[in-house]
Amino acid sequence: MYGRAHNQSNQRAIRADRDPLLRTVREPSSVRAAAKPMLLEQMREALRSRHYSQRTEATYVQWIKRFIFFHQVRHPAEMAEAEVNQFLTHLAVKEKVSASTQNQALSALLFLYRYVLDQELGQLGDVIRARKSKRLPVVFTRSEVKAVLSKLEDKQGLIAVLMYGTGMRLMECLRLRVKDIDFGLGEITIREGKRDNDRHTMLPEKARGPLQAQLARVDERAGAPSYRPVASAKGNKGCGACGWDC
Repeated sequence: MYGRAHNQSNQRAIRADRDPLLRTVREPSSVRAAAKPMLLEQMREALRSRHYSQRTEATYVQWIKRFIFFHQVRHPAEMAEAEVNQFLTHLAVKEKVSASTQNQALSALLFLYRYVLDQELGQLGDVIRARKSKRLPVVFTRSEVKAVLSKLEDKQGLIAVLMYGTGMRLMECLRLRVKDIDFGLGEITIREGKRDNDRHTMLPEKARGPLQAQLARVDERAGAPSYRPVASAKGNKGCGACGWDC
């Protein structure tokens, strides 16, 4: 039993050494050093420390995986500009991706080499770039916008009105908290937006009534009133302990 378990352990160690997705990077010294996190885990930590969104993190990690497997599971530290060039050209020529998709892959690779492997990529040479399509923007008239919004009801309609009237992104709208809606000042505070930044935006008059009705429904289900900021001439004032109007 001991011999069999020992062999299985050795086989796992060999696979870990050969697979760059499993392999850990050890310090080149005679003294045994603590192993660093695996490559993809290092990538995730670097993205999170710079406040990239979860979607960007997942997308960048997928591009790194595709890059590694495109080059027969070689470790990115063993590759450089030539291999990046081959991969980007393959995306444009064989997979016929759009220009924005190719740029996304390039951004992921640049992040990997700059912030994880601590290497700067030089000139990528003659990368065949995906053709950027020229499209005329489609702009709705006011009547068309009203027609679309009139077909949406309940929560979906309120979300659409808020996004259209404030410029909020979808996840910013879905994460909106009651305390960040100020009916007195007529503004909305958006917390932890892109790159983890806060900002203010206007509260559309069109959304005021439906938003108050939604809050009333929430109060009715909860059996207690939701917190609502009360604006004063000099702004909101409270006890200062919690940052709300207490």
